[in-house]
Amino acid sequence: MRIARSVTFGCLLVVWLLAITGCGKKETRTDENKPIDEVKAEALKMNAKELKEMALKYKEALTAKQVELDKIAAKLDNLSVTEVVEVTKKIQPEMEKLAGSIAALRERFQIYFQKLKEKGGDVSGLEI
Repeated sequence: MRIARSVTFGCLLVVWLLAITGCGKKETRTDENKPIDEVKAEALKMNAKELKEMALKYKEALTAKQVELDKIAAKLDNLSVTEVVEVTKKIQPEMEKLAGSIAALRERFQIYFQKLKEKGGDVSGLEI
């Protein structure tokens, strides 16, 4: 009986600690699939510091995607015209997917960037 109470108390303590630590600052990350209306609603609730953090995260995600796209495009360097046509056919779906991802990230970035400008926040370092 005493062991059961100890286990129950231990479990409750763990749940309580998780609840306390989980109630801190919300995680901020990029999501190219998040609905635009949801992004706009979140941006309205953010202060200038939070908006800049999100804009920076989206800028980083955009930069990473651009690097991926550049790597794919580099595959076409130093190829003959015939080879370029063949390789392009193979990598076209991947390039289209990356281009769509970049467009989605850029659209969400612009929401945070514009809201930051509206609030008079510091937009330095956010050039893309």
